[in-house]
Amino acid sequence: MPHRDSALADRTRQVRGVLLGILLANLAVVGVKFAVGLSIGSLAVVGDAMHSSVDAINNVFGLAVVRFASKGPDAEHPYGHAKFESLGALLIVVFLSLSVFELLRGAWDRLVHGAPSLTVTPVQVGLLGLTLLINVWVVWFETRAGRRLNSQILLADAAHTRVDVFITIAVLGGLALSHLGYPAADPVLAIVVALLVVRVGWEIVGHSLPTLVDGAAVDEATIRREAEEVDGVRSAYGIRSRIAAALSFAEVTIAVDGEQNVAAAHRIADAVEERLREELGFYQVQVHVEPC
Repeated sequence: MPHRDSALADRTRQVRGVLLGILLANLAVVGVKFAVGLSIGSLAVVGDAMHSSVDAINNVFGLAVVRFASKGPDAEHPYGHAKFESLGALLIVVFLSLSVFELLRGAWDRLVHGAPSLTVTPVQVGLLGLTLLINVWVVWFETRAGRRLNSQILLADAAHTRVDVFITIAVLGGLALSHLGYPAADPVLAIVVALLVVRVGWEIVGHSLPTLVDGAAVDEATIRREAEEVDGVRSAYGIRSRIAAALSFAEVTIAVDGEQNVAAAHRIADAVEERLREELGFYQVQVHVEPC
């Protein structure tokens, strides 16, 4: 499996490269938002900057997780460490939950005690608009890379940054309405954003759980059909598959002619293994042979 191990190593390098580039973009966004928020005394903008800082923390965390997840099998982890990538995606949900809590707490406080009117200059609005454009690019770029590399950590991080886009839009809208004499718009929009965060968190959990609970990588009928297409296979059964981030594994038992010699039976098993890898994309396939 040297070529597959090489492909996995190349994928890891690409994922880490994407995360490093996104980290630099997020650090720029955080710096601009903190500078604008502190200069105008806007709690909403400072809160947005804090939320964006979570994106940067996620990138640092993701770099460490991907590095660990790329390690090959060892005595304690015979299937490798790929599941740590899915675990990392779930930990991003924890960060999302903290963001929701802080967002709702701040919104409630402003609804109860009243929200101050804010004054913001066109330059400051332009800077916030620039951070919005950067985040939109990050979401597009990271989602595209996550799908191409089948990386749950990239897709989860892109989903979190997507929430940051909505929050920034809400903050800009709140600043505009506050300037027009509607300060309560800021906390109301914050509640809407919080609901969007909850939705994104639920989607991340839905993508990560199949890996962590050994959900089937490919349905049994499809694996059986592909295996039985190989010459010499009478039937395929005892089929199991599992997925671990970008890697998938399968086990299948094939029935062959009992009069076949051992070498011929092994050739059939090798053909089944290769077909399942090529047609269904499995990283590792274990084929058991039974005479009939």
